[in-house]
Order: sequence, then structure tokens, then C-alpha cells
Amino acid sequence: MAFLTKLSKTSSLSRACLSRCMSHVPENTVYGGPTPQTTDRRVTLNQLKQKYKKGELITVVTAYDYPSAVHLDIVGIDICLVGDSASMVVHGHDTTLPISLEEMLVHCRAVARGAKRPLLVGDLPFGTYETSTSQAVDTAVKVLKEGAMDAIKLEGGSPARITAAKAIVEAGIAVIGHVGLTPQAISVLGGFRPQGKNVSSAIKVVETAMALQEVGCFSVVLECVPAPVAAAATSALQIPTIGIGAGPFCSGQVLVYHDLLGMLQHPHHAKVTPKFCKQYARVGDVINKALLDYKEEVTNGSFPGPSHSPYKMNDNEVNGFYKELEKMGLNKAASAATAAAEKMSTAQGPDVEKSQK
Repeated sequence: MAFLTKLSKTSSLSRACLSRCMSHVPENTVYGGPTPQTTDRRVTLNQLKQKYKKGELITVVTAYDYPSAVHLDIVGIDICLVGDSASMVVHGHDTTLPISLEEMLVHCRAVARGAKRPLLVGDLPFGTYETSTSQAVDTAVKVLKEGAMDAIKLEGGSPARITAAKAIVEAGIAVIGHVGLTPQAISVLGGFRPQGKNVSSAIKVVETAMALQEVGCFSVVLECVPAPVAAAATSALQIPTIGIGAGPFCSGQVLVYHDLLGMLQHPHHAKVTPKFCKQYARVGDVINKALLDYKEEVTNGSFPGPSHSPYKMNDNEVNGFYKELEKMGLNKAASAATAAAEKMSTAQGPDVEKSQK
């Protein structure tokens, strides 16, 4: 009987360890965090399929770090995309091309630590999947294993990229396709230009989206195409379309975290913020004001005041400290310490001083 009890405990421990090892989400620590509005577990592909079948729109936000991922988690966003747009938004480049796989993995891991509920999707950066299907699969595997993502996204509809998508799906990795404006192809497209504005270009968008569906992609992003083109593609497909600058007829929408919050207010960002982006706040203005207020209070000496100087010494300790400094020959330091103690005591008032004794 004792053996069975021990075996049961061992099995329970093994299951707990296995569950922990299979999870991308860290265990609770001494530092608490915000509580999500929903207690649902990680969003799955099956849940997204059910939403799509019911006609419920899918919410996607592109984020790059732990704090933004926590916010997405709290409000219950369906998909968090760790996009290669981090190259522009976070690293300050003019295009998405410079960011490396190693840099993307850093962003992926940070997001995975913060977002417990959304499906996590990592972009394959430029130059990491075009050479061969083996390269594409290796990169996708790394994004899941080292980046803690649940799926990957890749751009473009060239035969080579569709073949890469097919190989990744066949390797057992979920894939989102991306057609229309594909920022990694700006050298071919001639810059950040909308696609699908003429008949041949519009047909190409629809055909490419269908080809990506055919090789097993579970969703397709439609970027910067006219609304009728997005509507046609959405109707032709049996998988969700996620629009970004593609009008209201897609199965869901995606925006960049920094863009929709109006977080960055400087010339470079104004240059790259897309016309289709709605700013739901002007967080950048709030940040600038807070920083200016901080700068002002530091320079005029009002920060930190008593309420932000919480660590105290009682009178006996101050006197002892003063005497020890004098013994060390640090008379000036001893006087400075005593003067500081008296000033803080006066600023706090007698009631606060008594409560510290």
C-alpha cells in the first residue's frame, strides 16, 4: 500500500513537471502581475476556427516586449503578432529588412513571458527562409523552440515562399501567410506602396491568398489593398483573413501596438506611421509631459520629496552614524548627514517623526 501511495505521488509530481516543461508561461513568482479579464487558457487554432465559423471578428495586435504583451493579455486580444516591424518601431530602422533572427527571438521570448492567453505568432525575418525549404523549416522551428511562439508568419506569394510555407506546415508548424503590401519586398515593389489597385494586381492578391490556403496556412494577412479586393479574397477563402489597411470586410484586424496608442510622437515615426492607422490614444504626448515634469522637478530640487524618500534612521542611529563618521575623519560628511536628517524630519512634520520612533 505504501508503495502505491509513493507511486501515486511520483506520478503526480511527474505530471506537474511535464506540464511545467511543456508550458511557455513562467510559474508564479514573488512578484505579482495584473490579472487578465478572462481566465481562458491560451487561444488555440480550434478556437479561432470556431470564431471564424460563427462570423466573430478576430483581434490581432503586433507587440514586441513584455509590458505590451501584458496589456494585450489583460484585455483579451486573440492573437499577439511579434512582427519584424520591430525593426522600424523599436530599433529605428527605415525598413523591416535589417532585423536579425536573433533580435526577433529576444522580442519573442519577452512577449511570451507577458502574454498568457493570446495565440503567439512570430514573424520570420528577411533572409531567414528564402534560400531553401530546409532553411525555412529550421528558422520556423527555432522561432517555436527558442522564441516560445505558437505559430509563425511569413510574407509573400512567390512560388518559393509558397513552397516554404508548405514545408513549414508539413513540419507540423502553424503558418499565417501575408499578401498585398509585403514590406520585406519593398525593393521589388518600389517602396511601401498599396497593392491590388488595378485588375491584374487585384487578381494576384486573391490568387496568392488562395495558394497560401492550399498549402495549409491557417490564416492570411491582407495588407494595404482596396476594400473590394479584401472582400473578394475573404469570400474566396475558407480560412480567416486579417486586414491591415484593407478595409472592414476581413475576418479580423491587426494594428501595431505603438501605432494604435499614438505612443511615439517624433519625426521618424510620423514618417512611417501608416495612413490607415487609427490612434485610439495619444500616449506619446502623455509620456512627453511626464518626462518634462520629471526633468523640471529634478532640476528645481522638488523631487524626491519626503513622500518619495521612505527609508529612515531613528535619532539614535543618526547620532551613532555621525560619531562614526567623525572618528573616520569625515567631519564634512558627518555634518551633511546630520543636516539631511534634520531637514527630512522638519519636512515630514512631528506626527511622522513620532511614528518612526
